[in-house]
Amino acid sequence: MGTIIDLFSYDFFANAFWASLFAAITCGIVGTYIVSRRIVFISGGITHASFGGIGIGYFLGLNPLLGAAVFAVFSGLGIQFFTQKGKLREDSSIAIWWSLGMAIGIIFIYLSPGYAPNLMSYLFGSILTVSTTEIWLMAALSALLIGFFALMYRVILYVAFDEEFAKTTGLPVNLINYLLISLIAITIVLNIRVVGIILIMSLLTLPQATANLFTNDFKRMMPLSVAFAFIGSLTGLLVSFFADIPSGASIIFTLVVLFGLMKWFVFLRKKWLKNGR
Repeated sequence: MGTIIDLFSYDFFANAFWASLFAAITCGIVGTYIVSRRIVFISGGITHASFGGIGIGYFLGLNPLLGAAVFAVFSGLGIQFFTQKGKLREDSSIAIWWSLGMAIGIIFIYLSPGYAPNLMSYLFGSILTVSTTEIWLMAALSALLIGFFALMYRVILYVAFDEEFAKTTGLPVNLINYLLISLIAITIVLNIRVVGIILIMSLLTLPQATANLFTNDFKRMMPLSVAFAFIGSLTGLLVSFFADIPSGASIIFTLVVLFGLMKWFVFLRKKWLKNGR
């Protein structure tokens, strides 16, 4: 136990801890909305499309996360616009932006002079390399999401579960959808360094699947998802550090194991209650 406490004397590990906490908050909140709205594959499309912004960032000599954020937001809005205004099937719209982003990213990284450093950390995550600036950005996003979902909770529920009714009440449904898709995009980008582009979808769905074992209530699922995401992220971080394995994969593997354990616990609990009657 003393060894674990001693780790916090290192700045990189303290940053990783805060990244785990803020990743849990942001992905727990946004992931609950994504899963409840059944738009998991939209988040997957935005995630992979953001690679285009990373490539452009490398090419222009800018922070790759800045490029990813801009490209991810435009991709999310593009998917929404193509589906609603362009009358394109949602899966087709996702596929277009997904493949466009990946293609642009590969092209610009290839055109960039020299070697692209830390590229693997964007693809597979490297929580131990998260900077202090990124921590502050994740903290700001956490506060923004908590405030937004607290103030707009009922409106979000209407839009998520009965969009037609929301329109009849005069709510600006399109504006709310565009705001939410932008927040999803920013959440994805700021958490890329935690688990990477390849695995970020798991961080947005596994904690929610675990929370769903205990409740179907949207309001209760959010804090439960945050809790499970934090437990999985912190445990995965410690496992990756001591076992010297990639942090992103370790976090996702831990979340899968946590889901399995909770599923087993719920099964045994139901069996025990049934036999106790």
